[in-house]
Amino acid sequence: QLQASGGGLVQAGRALRLSCAASGRTFSNYNMGWFRQAPGKEREFVAAIRRSGGHTYYADAVKGRFTISRDNAKNTVYLQMNSLKPEDTALYYCAADAHLITSTMRSASAYDYWGQGTQVTVSS
Repeated sequence: QLQASGGGLVQAGRALRLSCAASGRTFSNYNMGWFRQAPGKEREFVAAIRRSGGHTYYADAVKGRFTISRDNAKNTVYLQMNSLKPEDTALYYCAADAHLITSTMRSASAYDYWGQGTQVTVSS
């Protein structure tokens, strides 16, 4: 089970940190990803991190502003979002999968487990 939290309403230029707490399985066995979906748009990749945290992946739209990290001792993955823009407004989901390879880390269809989403709204 994945439980995302930390969303909210913020002004452009501010920061938020999302958290996704995992339970029920061995967290360190899973690659983790963040995706987002804005109204009327398809779900899109935001960031992903390997099991050990040694490799991270970012969408071009967030590179340099967002940072994904994980704490395997706390069974939690984080998404630090800085310099937020109105176009970052979306429902943010965390996802997990044990069997991803580099070419599938950015693909929503490759992830087996999903959290319920947390809303991020950025006002201009």
